[in-house]
Amino acid sequence: MTSDAARQVWSPSSVPPPPPDDTRRTPPPPDEPSGGQPGDPGGRSMPGFASRLSLRTRVGALAALGVGLAVTLTALAAYLTVSSQLRSSVDANLLDRAQQAVSTPFGDPVQLVNQPAEAILAADLRIALLREDGQPFTADERSTPPMGRDELAVARGSEPESVRTLHLDGEPYRVVAVPAGNDLRGLEYALVLAQPTEQTDEVLDRLRLVSFIAGGVGIVLATWAGLSIARAGLRPVRQLTQAAEHVAATGQLEPIEVTGSDEIARLAHAFNAMLAALSEARLRQSRLVADAGHELRTPLTSMRTNLDLLAQSEASGGLAAADRAQLIADTRAQAVELSTLVGDLVELSREDPPAASREQLDLADVVRDALSRVRRRAPGIAFAADLHSWIVQGDATQLGRAATNLLDNAAKFSPPHGTVTVTLRDGVLDVCDEGPGIAEVDRPRVFDRFYRSSEARGLPGSGLGLAIVKAAAERHGGSVEAGRAPSGGARLTMRLPGASSAALD
Repeated sequence: MTSDAARQVWSPSSVPPPPPDDTRRTPPPPDEPSGGQPGDPGGRSMPGFASRLSLRTRVGALAALGVGLAVTLTALAAYLTVSSQLRSSVDANLLDRAQQAVSTPFGDPVQLVNQPAEAILAADLRIALLREDGQPFTADERSTPPMGRDELAVARGSEPESVRTLHLDGEPYRVVAVPAGNDLRGLEYALVLAQPTEQTDEVLDRLRLVSFIAGGVGIVLATWAGLSIARAGLRPVRQLTQAAEHVAATGQLEPIEVTGSDEIARLAHAFNAMLAALSEARLRQSRLVADAGHELRTPLTSMRTNLDLLAQSEASGGLAAADRAQLIADTRAQAVELSTLVGDLVELSREDPPAASREQLDLADVVRDALSRVRRRAPGIAFAADLHSWIVQGDATQLGRAATNLLDNAAKFSPPHGTVTVTLRDGVLDVCDEGPGIAEVDRPRVFDRFYRSSEARGLPGSGLGLAIVKAAAERHGGSVEAGRAPSGGARLTMRLPGASSAALD
């Protein structure tokens, strides 16, 4: 038994309630943000704010946000892991020291408190015994560790051990309690060891500071890297933007230089292809306007001349009936030619017809209708037709106009009482005449707008008929071709694909 000076007597009821465990403290709730109107600094963000930022800024912000989240999660995981490991190590060391102390044969457990702290390898430990009736024993009252119900439960044998964090005089301690056996009277004891956690908390504080600094530096570097990458990656986009602005400002459809083979380079190639298509469309439009103006000038000039002659004749006493009739007939013919030319121009300027205007039809029936019309206009020409059924998906009006133009062209160049041979087999429409034929140098251009060979310049026509044939064939997925007929005349061929099996159903 120890001396009276070495013990302090507490009744079981005098054991103080355990201080709150700061490992489970609940932080105070954050202050509620003050209300604000949209756009106010303390309120909600202004709608559409992100959309007003440049793409480069958004990429940098997203990079900073992504790295910030990654750094935050990494730092949090590292802090929690190190904190858990440090506290586990402290707990394991305290329990190990306590178990070594109670395993020393002292005869009376109360003698443990008379041993110096260095005996159990820790000079900063607070040591005490707690008897099952709640009476503590310590060698120095000033070094008494904090104790409570958990430690009393260990002394009474209700718990095998106790490990928790308690506060004494405002300082945190890690407190462990293990059974220490019984004394000569059979009373059970618990050995209580308490070690201050100041060093562990300092390590964790430094770790938090380092994590905060490293995270801030990482976010700054990520923002800089994101902005740099965005600047370099969006340079081709900026070039495309400048090229589009240049085209809009000057109207010059010049392609831009393309380097690389990534998605931006593909976009640049597509942009250049669009510029090339626009340039070609503009060139065709200019050529069409110039050619149309040239072709329109002739009938208009002739009509004006005839009208001037009629006006002068009325002022001077009038023309003979025959001359007057001839001028009126010429004017009417010029008006018809002008109407035909305008109709051809309108036909060529049409866009692809909508799908609703297409239907399944037999190309042979379309050619038969065209033959009936052309026979009436060319009674001196014989037409030999061999037509086989061919179902197509298309516009009957356009295909009829194309077939009529082919037959009119053959009739125009055929000699008097000549024969035009028309065959249709497997979607190939051949129209052959017995005229002079088409010179080999002219064949590639006979389907161009306003092109007229030297043999055709003295004949009526606008030079748009075969161009309409080509446009109709291409709109229906087909093609046209010019060649020489077996009789030596011209052979014009139009090929059209048949309707698909799905369309036939």
